[in-house]
Amino acid sequence: GATCPIEVMRRVIGEMHMAEVQIAYGMTETSPVSLQTGATDDLERRVTSVGRTQPQLENKVVDADGNTVPRGEIGELCTRGYSVMLGYWNNPKATAESIDGDCWMHTGDLAVMDEQGYVRIVGRSKDMIIRGGENIYPRELEEFFFTHPAVADVQVIGVPCSKYGEEIVAWVRLHPGHTASAEELREWATARIAHFKVPRYFRFVDEFPMTVTGKVQKFRMREISVEELAAR
Repeated sequence: GATCPIEVMRRVIGEMHMAEVQIAYGMTETSPVSLQTGATDDLERRVTSVGRTQPQLENKVVDADGNTVPRGEIGELCTRGYSVMLGYWNNPKATAESIDGDCWMHTGDLAVMDEQGYVRIVGRSKDMIIRGGENIYPRELEEFFFTHPAVADVQVIGVPCSKYGEEIVAWVRLHPGHTASAEELREWATARIAHFKVPRYFRFVDEFPMTVTGKVQKFRMREISVEELAAR
């Protein structure tokens, strides 16, 4: 239900010996695969992208006005073709919000397409954090924190802030037998990424709120207030 973290994919290939494992991307509304890597793609392609457009389908990356952005720039991923649904059952309003007049399905996912047509998902448009005028993509930070030896899983969200508009919160699940404090993770991050991307708050948990299908419910994480986080 989500992009496989790069570090997890590398372990699957290295420790489970699944050298030909591939990544595919799609939605229930698109039947479902729109993009997929290939068994002959090199390791870097298979761990950093969701591949290229499948036969008889189209994909593009657009800005907020619906214009196709240049290769290498971030925008919303749209897909079109035989696999896209006709619409939501008895819900024309939801259908019109998702599928435009030219039959493009707007996925709500932020993506980058390179010159060879490989697509990298960088996050959800509704999950993007704007802190002090800077756009921050939770997926990028989650991939970054996965490289810390103590971190087993991490989810990054934004919470309202009167000064910067939003502040960054990292919900962290540690590996059994490992320890790490908020200050330790903050110092580790400060030495490696831009200062405005370093989370202000860390919350350590044993599990994340999940749907019955195993997807993380970030909206439930946002219910905690800045005051509650600051008091921890």
